Amino acid sequence: MKKKQALRKLKTDLQLRGLAQETQEMYQKNIKSFFKFAGVSIKKLNEEKARDFLKYLIDERNLAAKTVNTYSAAIRFLFAVTLNRPTNYLQIPRMKTPNQLPAIATRNEIAKIVDDCENLKHKVMILLAYGSGLRISEISRLKTSDIKADEMRIFVLGGKGKKDRYTILPKNTLAVLRLYWKRYRPNNADNWIFPSNSAEGHITTEGVSYAIETAAKKSSVTTHVTGHTLRHDFATHLLEDGVELVKIKELLGHASIKTTTIYLHLANITENITSPADTLNHNNR
Repeated sequence: MKKKQALRKLKTDLQLRGLAQETQEMYQKNIKSFFKFAGVSIKKLNEEKARDFLKYLIDERNLAAKTVNTYSAAIRFLFAVTLNRPTNYLQIPRMKTPNQLPAIATRNEIAKIVDDCENLKHKVMILLAYGSGLRISEISRLKTSDIKADEMRIFVLGGKGKKDRYTILPKNTLAVLRLYWKRYRPNNADNWIFPSNSAEGHITTEGVSYAIETAAKKSSVTTHVTGHTLRHDFATHLLEDGVELVKIKELLGHASIKTTTIYLHLANITENITSPADTLNHNNR
């Protein structure tokens, strides 16, 4: 089997398993990188080449453990499914990822980013991520029919895990969305809100990520803000405002409440709580 044949079969194998589009694209990109690094025929690919590649990602490209694991998963899939080749998975290990809390921005920082953003399209994307908790991939695939203005809701078709859901549509997001629509008049047969500039279809996830991160960098905010940061902020700030965790779970489209509980660690739960030390009657000497 040639490499081009392997890549075509890989694409089909991923589609047949119904994996998320974003995952399919990531696996294909990762395998192309693996092929380029290995520099050998498909027949000569083995665990040793895979280990060398993963070590290169760690030592030379300084990629985080979580990112390296996405390459490891793609390589495992390649050997097990596409090439149907018995492989010792213990020789292609997954790295242990540190249990770190995601970075979040303050409400004032987000307001500053929105105020400083002069591009209406980018501003809408920022508000959709923060105001509705949408994933980058979900923003890229939004259609006009998904915006339920009369109900002040957004319908998310086929989110992560192919799960449909509704989330909230803030008034200020709707207002900016209408301004964007009047100015840009995106005209396409599929009614994408953010159509691709170069071809048919919608904007890529990379395009949405770039727009949000560029807007954040142009503002005076020093915190590194991404689309995923804004989604974390959406959930954290809702929790701080007293919204029940189970409702936040549904708005985010999490499969398990366990995933949503991370926001208990991010929310400022110390506010308005008095420590028992402050109730002691003693002399400060």
